[in-house]
Amino acid sequence: MGIQSASEYVDFFINLNMGKGVNLLRFLNNEKLVLKQKLENKNLDKVAIKKGIDILELLVEEIDKKGEEYVLKKYYQREEKNG
Repeated sequence: MGIQSASEYVDFFINLNMGKGVNLLRFLNNEKLVLKQKLENKNLDKVAIKKGIDILELLVEEIDKKGEEYVLKKYYQREEKNG
């Protein structure tokens, strides 16, 4: 799995530029479903997949508590500082 942090997930979402039809929360929930399906494959690194699911769940929880705009701004700014 290539994505290792919350800021990488947000950056990936922003760079996909899917338009207003797909919000961050929908994207994260879809990613979680994909990773949960990958857990069933015996040939994949389950530790990395579970880490990805944990990151996604933390982002969803933060969106529920503080809102999507807050999360986008928080993690996108972090990427700008590091990039």
